[in-house]
Amino acid sequence: MTSIGATYRPHPFHWVPAAGQRHASADEHPPAASIYPDGTKVTTLCERTVKAATGDMAWLWETCPDCNAAAHVLAQCPMPPAVCAR
Repeated sequence: MTSIGATYRPHPFHWVPAAGQRHASADEHPPAASIYPDGTKVTTLCERTVKAATGDMAWLWETCPDCNAAAHVLAQCPMPPAVCAR
């Protein structure tokens, strides 16, 4: 059973737009926040320190491939096979 106000967290990381890509980070969100506020410094799964960005367009940025690979390992979910362009 969870306590009132507890945040659902199925994996030990969060996605965060930063530095022009969607990165993943295991850093905790600030208290009472469901995202990293704009400008928050986070350490990513690709071992970079970046400042979080907010806004609808930021969530549409491409996913950092190194964070994506590390997130799949942490989630114990294999990466799908690469798709070739024809």
